[in-house]
Amino acid sequence: MTLSLYIARRFASSFLMVFSGFFAVLFLIEIVEQVRRFSGANLSLAETAELALLKVPESAYRILPMIMILASIALFLALARSSELVVIRAAGRSALRMLATPLLTALAIGALAVAVLNPIVAGTSKRYEVLSDRHRLGDGNVLSVTREGLWLRQGGEDGQVVIHADRANLDGTTLFGVSFIAFAPESGPVARIDAEMAELTPGAWLLRGAKEWQFALGGNPEREAVQHPQYRLPSDLTADQIRDSFGTPSSIAIWDLPAFITALERAGFSAQKHNVWLQMELALPLLLATMVLVGAGFTMRHARSGRSGTMVLLAVISGFAIFLLRNFAQVLGENGQIPVLIAAWSPPVAAALLSLSLVLHLEDG
Repeated sequence: MTLSLYIARRFASSFLMVFSGFFAVLFLIEIVEQVRRFSGANLSLAETAELALLKVPESAYRILPMIMILASIALFLALARSSELVVIRAAGRSALRMLATPLLTALAIGALAVAVLNPIVAGTSKRYEVLSDRHRLGDGNVLSVTREGLWLRQGGEDGQVVIHADRANLDGTTLFGVSFIAFAPESGPVARIDAEMAELTPGAWLLRGAKEWQFALGGNPEREAVQHPQYRLPSDLTADQIRDSFGTPSSIAIWDLPAFITALERAGFSAQKHNVWLQMELALPLLLATMVLVGAGFTMRHARSGRSGTMVLLAVISGFAIFLLRNFAQVLGENGQIPVLIAAWSPPVAAALLSLSLVLHLEDG
């Protein structure tokens, strides 16, 4: 137990050191990127640093598997150079038994990342999108999906228009059971239009079966309501803007993601992308443990064996290949080319089996 705790502490220290180094480098890169992106917004240094600090957690979270493999390489190289690997093996511990502690530590780090770091990243990503849209566009267009349907807000010179629909097609360009409520800039609602269906066309919503109420002061809206077989409501929205309003699945905390997927499907949208992301997040602890196996397979050897640089390079290349394979499977899953579970779980499972066979061949074979 003492030895296991010692290895776990060394591994956690290596991980924190590598993670801190990448976080600092990414922060500097993001500051430069935010200065370039908002060059015309006249942001202060504090505002630029705030945007960079909000963006860095998402970037660091995405490369967590690569950070893990570098931490495992650092651990095993340090143990090899201090001859601690030789002492551990001489004490009768096999390679697999010794790897149990780093693997459990990696699984614990993965579980902590999914349970705690994921909501933090979701919160910072959402805050970053709000601030960046404010600096770039001012009051823009916002889409939200709830159990009651979907809500959409579009801005304009004459004020805001709030749109509510019971459901929509897959890309949000056709709404069913829709209501438009217009708000003046300096007052409350001024008009309401209900329609059976609204289709987004270039420059306007095309409403069918519409009924319009004007909220004039002292008037009777129901008595003065007007029926329109077809009605054209100006809009600067596009299909891409509506689709982008959902944001990325990473901007939704994993604890809220199942309910969001249910609401998304109830509203008529495709939740394939969010389902893939949910399963990939659940598979993250296994992926991090796989990275430890990859690092161990190439670097858990005596320092006097030579070719340490070559082995480190092979370990990094292997980890990068697994990372790319995972991203490729994610794209296939989001496009519906392969099932969601296969897209999320097959890369880490296959990589874990191959890495385990490498460890058995090099160490205990």
